[in-house]
Amino acid sequence: MGKYIDDSKKLLEYVGGRENISAVTHCVTRMRFVLKDTSKADKEQIEKLKSVKGTFIQAGQFQVIIGNTVTDFYNDFVKVSGVEGISKEEVKDAAKSNMSFIQKLMANLAEIFSPLIPAIIVGGLILGFRNIIGDIKFFENGTKSLIEISQFWSGTHSFLWLIGEAIFHFLPVGITWAITKKMGTTQILGIVLGITLVSPQLLNAYSVAEGTVAPVWDFGFAKVNMIGYQAQVIPAILAGFLLVYLERFFRRISPASISMIIVPFFALVPTVIIAHTVLGPIGWTIGSWISNVVYSGLTSSFSWIFAGIFGFVYAPLVITGLHHMTTAIDLQLMSQVGGTLLWPMIALSNIAQGSAVLAMIYLQRKNEEEKQVSIPACISAYLGVTEPALFGINLKYGFPFICGMIGSGIAAIVSVGSGVMANAVGIGGLPGILSIQPQHMLMFAVTMGIAIVVPFVLTVIVGKKKLS
Repeated sequence: MGKYIDDSKKLLEYVGGRENISAVTHCVTRMRFVLKDTSKADKEQIEKLKSVKGTFIQAGQFQVIIGNTVTDFYNDFVKVSGVEGISKEEVKDAAKSNMSFIQKLMANLAEIFSPLIPAIIVGGLILGFRNIIGDIKFFENGTKSLIEISQFWSGTHSFLWLIGEAIFHFLPVGITWAITKKMGTTQILGIVLGITLVSPQLLNAYSVAEGTVAPVWDFGFAKVNMIGYQAQVIPAILAGFLLVYLERFFRRISPASISMIIVPFFALVPTVIIAHTVLGPIGWTIGSWISNVVYSGLTSSFSWIFAGIFGFVYAPLVITGLHHMTTAIDLQLMSQVGGTLLWPMIALSNIAQGSAVLAMIYLQRKNEEEKQVSIPACISAYLGVTEPALFGINLKYGFPFICGMIGSGIAAIVSVGSGVMANAVGIGGLPGILSIQPQHMLMFAVTMGIAIVVPFVLTVIVGKKKLS
């Protein structure tokens, strides 16, 4: 008999019975349910189960935090319930029936960027390291950087740009690939499409914006500028979805015997043409408008209001899934202004929520059961993943969540007010300082101190009253 049979029976009852379960799977620490009616789930009773460390609803899924033993729990639950488990992708598809249009849009955006995040983080760390060895003048009375006195580090600085360029300048290749992968169409066509947007044959769009005359493809009756969309997000997204639509359309109408010829040709060639004549310029304009609005807001005389609001509400955005839109904005800012003022605030929000959990660890230092959840959640938040902290601790008690938001808002005001800028998206917690531009690292360290101290102190003060 399995270790979790009794709790599995109770969980089945508390989620509304087998008839209320549309689908179930698990991830590293959580059971993931798609319920026909989430109102039937008795969250209070579920959270009283010894095996359960918390519950929350996200992306249309009712998620039950179990911990590292979730695989064993899941196996016992399947035995008890008779519900066949399915893949996480199938659960995501089923969960979308419970989402609003905005939630579906954000979920799709997240699924596009999620496979790219590891590369983007590596790229951010590389750019940060290059700036440290190339821009900070540590040597000879502050007149020379490391690359100016060492051939080894000069070569390293140059070599690392090979990786940085591949990640950021050729980002459209990753985006168009991720779209075809997510939508279930031919991924190699997505890769080829992306390459046509960043080919060395094409002049960088920023060079055109600065006045350089672009070469053209001359078709006699029309001329098309040979402009590339290196590091651009929106042109790649628009082109990727057009490719998906055309491939699906031609696959549906093509005879099976010749679909291998017709579908790739009539999907890819028109998409490339339309991407360079219509979608690229439109996407460039939209992206520039978005980045200009955000950058203007962050550098205006009212920047402290913008920063305070963003820092305060970022954690709630994580709960709704709307935070995924910030990745595209960060990437647009990086390509247009050479860095992002937005991402440092995101890192500070994660640190602030982790610090609120740290305060709860202190307040509940004699509660071994709570520490099993709070200690891993705190570590995770400090390394940039806040979901365990938010759903396992801070939202459960309420006041740590608010204290974290207040600390995040204050830290964000100081960060933006000091002009702290990151090279790129990095690890969204304490290691995030490695992605900050060197001249801003000291000030970012100060804002990290704020994001640690303010939520911790507020949570301890409020917690002593609330938990007494």
